Amino acid sequence: MKIYDYNGKKNLSGSRIREARVRLHLSQAELAARMQVEGIFLERDSISRIEGGTRFVADYELPAFSAVLGVTILWLLGLEP
Repeated sequence: MKIYDYNGKKNLSGSRIREARVRLHLSQAELAARMQVEGIFLERDSISRIEGGTRFVADYELPAFSAVLGVTILWLLGLEP
């Protein structure tokens, strides 16, 4: 299977996830814990790799990130200011 990068990143939403997390004063571990409450089991390291653009974000993870961070999926994808 070929793994693709987009502008050197494996996701579009990592920087926005970090921005929203920092705005809410959450650590990566706290975000991972809140994601687990939503049924998405991520470790702190996975959050770090998502934010750094070295891990893909699955489509089923986006609604949970959206709910936990209080932002829209479109905002996470950079389609809303």
